[in-house]
Amino acid sequence: MALFKIGDFNPNYREEAFEGEDVKGLDVYAGRTHEKIGSIHDVLVDEKGSFRYLVIDTGFWIFGKKVLLPVGRCHVDTAARRIYAVGISNKEQAERLPEYDDSMTVDYDYEERVRHVYRTPTVETSMPVEASGIARVPAQSATTHPVSPQPRSVPDDRNLYTYEHEPALYQMNEQEHQSLRLYEERLIANKRRRQTGEVAIGKRVETETARVSVPVEKERLVIERRTPEGVGTTVTPGVGDFREGEVAHISVYEETAEIGKQAFVREEVTVRKEIERDTVEATETLRREELEVDVNGKPVVKP
Repeated sequence: MALFKIGDFNPNYREEAFEGEDVKGLDVYAGRTHEKIGSIHDVLVDEKGSFRYLVIDTGFWIFGKKVLLPVGRCHVDTAARRIYAVGISNKEQAERLPEYDDSMTVDYDYEERVRHVYRTPTVETSMPVEASGIARVPAQSATTHPVSPQPRSVPDDRNLYTYEHEPALYQMNEQEHQSLRLYEERLIANKRRRQTGEVAIGKRVETETARVSVPVEKERLVIERRTPEGVGTTVTPGVGDFREGEVAHISVYEETAEIGKQAFVREEVTVRKEIERDTVEATETLRREELEVDVNGKPVVKP
């Protein structure tokens, strides 16, 4: 049976269990008297969130020793903001309790040492609480309060032991524990966004050798010499024009191939993200504490 500090088990315990007030620091008094024995240092709960022990710092009472008080052996006075340790009546009993340390692990053997002290029959002699500022305790609670030996319904096998075997030590009731509430678990569904991958988009250049054929033309000048008809025939005077120098001018052309490159749009790519929706179903076992009231006789119990 694992035990947890209340702040580790539920960081919001002040709001949920004590209506915004912190149980830590409340004064603790011996039995039903006005003798202060220390203050609450912490609260230990089990894996269900049930209160099991109050950690009491005894301060100067027994030199700062921290001890455990089962919740069934305390009385909570909400109006006076006090805790009465009805399970600790004197220093001798407190000194017999094993010392508690914040760094220790509370295991079965340690709890048995604690339980052994509270199982030992004692008689708590309590004086009426009538001092100024101290809440009055009902008459039936302010008298001699015998602590009976623990019934041997407790199993010898530690693996079978539960806190329900000893209700005198661990049972909580509305009369004695006015400001201690019961816990229940609720299923809370949330979503957390996490990255599952990434995509990098880039471009690369591929090259290829292209071949092209361009037909070109060239001009060339062809000069032909031939013998005309009527060679040797006398021409009319004045027709034959004798002169020197350039008699004709002809330009010669040729084509050359001009090959170059130019970029054109080939394709357009659009990048976008699409959201796929799915429903995730899960089941979880929820725990809830129910109050058990054990009464004798025929009292009137109102829900």
